Amino acid sequence: MAMDAREIETLIRSALPDARIEIRDLAGDGDHYAAVVISETFRGKSRVQQHQIVYEALKGSMGGALHALALQTAAPEA
Repeated sequence: MAMDAREIETLIRSALPDARIEIRDLAGDGDHYAAVVISETFRGKSRVQQHQIVYEALKGSMGGALHALALQTAAPEA
């Protein structure tokens, strides 16, 4: 079962309430998305740590309801 962009955003926002989130459906199939997530939580963390925070927020959906997520993360510009 596919996820829609609003559901992905809701899950990410629950873990990162301050985040600026942009999500695009890459294939129109509800399985392949690109997301840009900007959050102060990421400051001082490696790219891997930032991505782990987002994947944890998705509560196990990666590889199941959400097949692919091209993810870009960053802390806000100072």
